[in-house]
Amino acid sequence: YRFPYSPFREESSEQISTYFDEKIPVPENVTQVFSFRKLWAFTGPGFLMSIAYLDPGNIESDLQSGAKAGFKLLWVLLGATIIGLLLQRLAARLGVVTGMHLAEVCNRQYPTVPRIILWLMVEFAIIGSDMQEVIGCAIAFNLLSVGRIPLWAGVLITIIDTFVFLFLDKYGLRKLEAFFGFLITIMALSFGYEYVQVAPDQAEVLKGMFVPYCKGCGPVQLEQAVGIVGAVIMPHNIYLHSALVKSRDIDRHNKKEVKEANKYFFIESSVALFVSFLINVFVVAVFAEAFYGKTNMEVNQQCNKTGSAHTDLFPLNNETLQVDIYKGGVVLGCFFGPAALYIWAIGILAAGQSSTMTGTYSGQFVMEGFLNLRWSRFARVLLTRSIAIFPTLLVAVFQDVQHLTGMNDFLNVLQSMQLPFALIPILTFTSLASIMNDFANGLMWKIGGGVTILLVCAINMYFVVVYVTALNSTLLYVLSAFLSIAYLCFIGYLVWHCLIALGVSCLDVGGRVRNPSAIFIEEQPEFDS
Repeated sequence: YRFPYSPFREESSEQISTYFDEKIPVPENVTQVFSFRKLWAFTGPGFLMSIAYLDPGNIESDLQSGAKAGFKLLWVLLGATIIGLLLQRLAARLGVVTGMHLAEVCNRQYPTVPRIILWLMVEFAIIGSDMQEVIGCAIAFNLLSVGRIPLWAGVLITIIDTFVFLFLDKYGLRKLEAFFGFLITIMALSFGYEYVQVAPDQAEVLKGMFVPYCKGCGPVQLEQAVGIVGAVIMPHNIYLHSALVKSRDIDRHNKKEVKEANKYFFIESSVALFVSFLINVFVVAVFAEAFYGKTNMEVNQQCNKTGSAHTDLFPLNNETLQVDIYKGGVVLGCFFGPAALYIWAIGILAAGQSSTMTGTYSGQFVMEGFLNLRWSRFARVLLTRSIAIFPTLLVAVFQDVQHLTGMNDFLNVLQSMQLPFALIPILTFTSLASIMNDFANGLMWKIGGGVTILLVCAINMYFVVVYVTALNSTLLYVLSAFLSIAYLCFIGYLVWHCLIALGVSCLDVGGRVRNPSAIFIEEQPEFDS
């Protein structure tokens, strides 16, 4: 009995799997409206997904937000997290209803050339994210060893430890999910310790979180607000979440079970993103309370008093303190003691390691889905990690830590540019009744989703424009103009598909976007009762 409106035939329903050798059983014969036993069975994918909200790029965005704007941009972080939750809901629903993740649906829906371009764009985003995680881990090793492990050695260590951790899934999916939960706990305890140590003004934290206003803010704060949105919403995370939900044993012929799975996955994602939001708030509040408005001179003097070996990082001038994840650990050590520095480094290491592993799984799902290519985890990690390591290693060997952390700005821009290549397809396919049947987006979700994605993409494009205009190079301006034309043309193609899915049927000249079943299946049975 075939799944209704599924965009693949019965004989291809067994999808290629990265690590779903086992399916987590869901308790049956539970009559309550809400069951903690069932919630526990569905707990896991949301927490793995939430790690992307806690990667080193996000942590750096948080600390810069606190140092540059105080508590004033916490409401932007809250809004971005809520938007992220709504987008993750769409990703989870696609995986639950169809039994396919986003890359697999793209493979079947888009023609060959657009599909390959889309795959390349998502791969760029994954590699960019991987580079940020390598940088974070290398800096953490450097701080924990008091500089004894140079940055280039820290970069090389990340190659080895990632392979070691990836073998954990041989011990079972639940143990792997528990390990990721352990890493999130380490981050919560590490950054929570810093929060308690600094003791920020709770009234200011709440005001910054719920009052959407930024008094006295200028271009610096505006750019930082845009950076928060870009750092929080990650393109490859949409692909990852749509795949992770396939790990639960759900009868997709049974409408009640599918509806129930959607409900519990949404609750679990909400809890997971609430935890990640709190951890991000810890970081913002620590730097807002302790370092907002501080000058290089003040920090230099304090580091001199404590005998820090890093006073040269802060020149003797009255310019406002500029921080990154490396300087952040140093200034915490200068003001709150060595324990604060080491605990910060442990938190950064946990963030980098967990994000590295989920990034690898994202790459595996994307490659398998778009190309129908079966690669071992070892080969996949070797490829993506080599691409990420090479430029990072060059900077680590021939430049200093400032240049290494400065790469994060470029990498955030790279990922911002890739965001439409996840958001537009997920809205497109979850709006098509021929794919989602009774679970297709309603009118409010179509309008709300369209406006939200337009807003997020516009914010991220602004971030890209600000970065490019700051380069001050005519050659780069010309190159950017040519690339922008090709980039916008491809986005226009995706938007065309999306508008048809949202109901603008006059654009569907051939009638093959609204009716993918004409391509993929011959008959569409109803759900089992």
